[in-house]
Amino acid sequence: MLIDELERLVGKKGLKTSPHDLEPHVTEWRGVVEGRTPAVVQPASTAEVAAVMRYCHEAHIAVVPQGGNTGLCAGAVPDESGEQIVLSLSRLNRIRALNADDFSMIAEAGCVLASLQAAATEAGRLFPLSLGAEGSCQIGGNLSTNAGGINVVRYGTARSQVLGLEVVLADGRVWDGLNTLRKNTAGYDLKQLFVGSEGTLGIITAASLKLYPEPRAVQTALFAIEDARQAVPLLARLRRDLDDRIQAFELVSSLAFEFVERHIAGARNPFDEPHAWYVLLEAAANGEDEFEAALMAALASGLAVDVVLAKSAAEADALWHMRHSISEAEKHEAPILKHDISVPVASMPEFLDVSRRELAETWPDTRLLAFGHVGDGNLHYNVVLPRDWSAERQAGEGAAITQRVYELATDMGGSFSAEHGVGRTKREFLAAFADPVSLSLMRTLKEALDPRGILNPGKVI
Repeated sequence: MLIDELERLVGKKGLKTSPHDLEPHVTEWRGVVEGRTPAVVQPASTAEVAAVMRYCHEAHIAVVPQGGNTGLCAGAVPDESGEQIVLSLSRLNRIRALNADDFSMIAEAGCVLASLQAAATEAGRLFPLSLGAEGSCQIGGNLSTNAGGINVVRYGTARSQVLGLEVVLADGRVWDGLNTLRKNTAGYDLKQLFVGSEGTLGIITAASLKLYPEPRAVQTALFAIEDARQAVPLLARLRRDLDDRIQAFELVSSLAFEFVERHIAGARNPFDEPHAWYVLLEAAANGEDEFEAALMAALASGLAVDVVLAKSAAEADALWHMRHSISEAEKHEAPILKHDISVPVASMPEFLDVSRRELAETWPDTRLLAFGHVGDGNLHYNVVLPRDWSAERQAGEGAAITQRVYELATDMGGSFSAEHGVGRTKREFLAAFADPVSLSLMRTLKEALDPRGILNPGKVI
């Protein structure tokens, strides 16, 4: 009955039921979480998404919206019950409009992020959202998790790139908020309810997105620093010297690049000798001379010990390849505890100092593998556990380390989830660390927009 009805709504081409076809949709990207589903439905239009949701609402069938399934908190995979269907947005992959003069683009949720970047570039514009999975992640998923990435320091998160949304609600109604207005104070800003809600309040089917002028020249460099606490004053100096045109400012520990060189073919650290920490910088500089002058001034100030300036696009790509390969390299170095935390930028040196000291004192056999977007206070604070720890010790000690990392971040005014979302794997931490009033408001919204609890159940709250 279920399969027949879904096929009637989306056709044979829009339905997957064989175990082989289902497998990529029920396994989280890292292979840590795996669920079950009777079917993956792939509507080809907003109308078909609405039809599927109307049917599921009436039949009380749970639906898990899914984009590129590149998330790291299991927010887009079904549970183990085998009763939740997956609704993939991959066939909604058209760019409906691109207006270079208006600096806007309207794209469907299944558009791959890299394709939107390319379309903007072809029109002489910039779509600045950029992250490691941009070749496979989809804009609907980016928006539903409020993705961050490397350019947040200048352009903001995914939330900042949205002008309007088209959303299918739990009961199949379609909210058309798909405009390109920069100013609109006619009531509540409803689009922001759905950005970051991880598909628990509605299914984003299309978005109006901001475009920006293409930078005349983008320069890239890699600093070597001996103490991570130097990163924040280095950022402050460079923001001043470059008139706040820094697009990315990435802190990377020595261990992270060591893993990349070991496991990623062709990856090479450009420095002859290893250093404790690195900062990968990208800025929209007015020519190489201005950029190089800022780099030399930073070196002369003692905030860095060495720097490599990318002299070509190929050299810049090679540096970014090192940075973007860290997550892939980590998969070959198990077990690793992953934490996606944020603190106020000014508190980053204190967080790194205190957390590193506690790790060394309480868990001396662990190693710190940290990297992230220090320009916006987001750090992927990952801890490598000893291989000789038993599974039981990994679980017990790992939980204690994670709890302490999150406590330190929140005590400093930060968050246990900066850009990866809550999903399924961090739900308990939201309950533990979120303000009770915030949780109450979230539950009120969920009950109002999805009273039957069929949209991505078991995620977030």
